[in-house]
Amino acid sequence: MAFSFKKLISAAIAAGCLASPALADEVKLRAVSAFQLGTVFYEPFERFVDRVNEKGKGIVQIEVLGGPDAMPPFELGNALRSGIVDMANTTAVYHANLVPEGLAMTLTNRSMAELRENGGYELLDKLHREKAGIHWLGRLTENVNYYIYLSKASEPVDFSSLKVRSAPVYQAFFSALGITPVQMPAGEVFTALERGAVDGYAWPALGVFDLGWQEKTGARIDPGFFQVETGVYFSQSSWAKLTEEQRNFLNEQMLSIEAEAGRYEKLAEDEFERQAGAGIKTITLTGDDAEAFNTLAAEEGWKPIIAASPEHGPKLRELLAK
Repeated sequence: MAFSFKKLISAAIAAGCLASPALADEVKLRAVSAFQLGTVFYEPFERFVDRVNEKGKGIVQIEVLGGPDAMPPFELGNALRSGIVDMANTTAVYHANLVPEGLAMTLTNRSMAELRENGGYELLDKLHREKAGIHWLGRLTENVNYYIYLSKASEPVDFSSLKVRSAPVYQAFFSALGITPVQMPAGEVFTALERGAVDGYAWPALGVFDLGWQEKTGARIDPGFFQVETGVYFSQSSWAKLTEEQRNFLNEQMLSIEAEAGRYEKLAEDEFERQAGAGIKTITLTGDDAEAFNTLAAEEGWKPIIAASPEHGPKLRELLAK
């Protein structure tokens, strides 16, 4: 049963949120997901939770209180900072108001293994701790690009004629392409496509069928751009209350999930086959067009991060971008 936002806050205050290790060897962590349970972007967190709960008996257990129905995704950053929840399955995009540098994770083309090796992970975690009282445990998704999907297949693509459902993280890129970006909740996209209010939408390689959008989609433009970032984030105060054994255990489970990131390339391939079977055509940019598209995505993606964080932005680009 999902918890309402108000009930979640009341319960957290009444319970002290995190069980004290001094009172019990096993700690139960209260978690919320920014993604609807049962969808493709909740699935990796579900695997993480199942793994922790199976292997962590007597050490640590996770109770998932719900998805966006339990707490609005954009409230999760503040909920972690204040300790209303112990942990969250979310994305740095949703708490960019607290840690604007977190958007860099959407732009990286390095693996988590590389970021843990070269200091990229350490720097981003440090910024989360210092600015928001949040500990970034690790990343759940990798190698999942965003794409522009169109209601009608039309070649050559004239970006300047398109109105596309957008999001803040790639709005500057769309504007530079000549696209008119339109911000709207995901729940309104199907009707907007149906009424012709937008010509398409930006969405990851995965998840189109979860929302039924394939019925109003005629084409997908390749190449993709940026990367989906979903992860596990902790309230720093809750993390500090855990014993060393509990923290080490959770780190081990996170690393085991990250080691399986290669599975997303196969999932994307399967998804594209399914899209083709549903009549979604692939429009592929080639040569100079593809190079210009990729260059513009990188430049416009990093601009707002460096502008918001002139001290850390350039270093993040050095560490996160090949």
